[in-house]
Amino acid sequence: MMDLKLIIMNVISIFWYFIPLLILIVIFKSPWFKGYIGEVIVNFTINIRLDKDDYHLIKNVTLPTEDGTTQIDHILVSSKGIFVLETKNMKGWIFGSEKQRQWTQKVFKHTSKFQNPLHQNYKHTKTLSSCLDIPDSKIFSVIVFVGDSEFKTEMPENVTYAGGFIRYINSKQETILSATEIRLAIQKIETGRLKPSIKTHREHAQHVKDIKVQKAFGKSCPKCGSTMVHRVSKKGANAGNKFWGCSQFPKCRAICT
Repeated sequence: MMDLKLIIMNVISIFWYFIPLLILIVIFKSPWFKGYIGEVIVNFTINIRLDKDDYHLIKNVTLPTEDGTTQIDHILVSSKGIFVLETKNMKGWIFGSEKQRQWTQKVFKHTSKFQNPLHQNYKHTKTLSSCLDIPDSKIFSVIVFVGDSEFKTEMPENVTYAGGFIRYINSKQETILSATEIRLAIQKIETGRLKPSIKTHREHAQHVKDIKVQKAFGKSCPKCGSTMVHRVSKKGANAGNKFWGCSQFPKCRAICT
């Protein structure tokens, strides 16, 4: 009996050694960790290859929108304009074009779809343009793929792999923002962003999840045909009430009941 108890205790002690390893494996394979590593790579590249006196980096910015929040990986404010970077840490072959709603990732025999990152970053740039009251022409969308991925279709110049985004940023040589405009832009971003916290991240993640559900089961816009999403009225007699608004807002302002 004592031998059996001793064996059980030894098995349990060995098992407990593997628990931290299993937890680490789960973390390393999670989308959150992959995204975090991608952002670290981009941060490091910016810090060593761009002039800090001209390019001011603001990371992980969550801004309020009409229907919830939007989260931006990196914002670079400079005299050459404001660059909004969206990072994708992916592997395999990547297929896509500027106007496609979804792009394709192929890893060996496995094929999956993901949202066109240009469309994803469009909302970021529009939100920032509205927040800063700066023309769209002074805000540049940049998509950065890191990891073991390879483009299999021709990509726009602002969709880059690894350090290629530095070349794109350096291609903008015209001075379009003054020192005063740069200072005000940084100030507005810092004061307008939601406080970085676990709560802010969770609420944004839930908002993204809700949008995916709404897109799957929602209505079509009567004006442009895009997906309608639930929004909450913030002003007037209907403040606090939910309504259906076009997902392309502010480009399309159609609503329905």
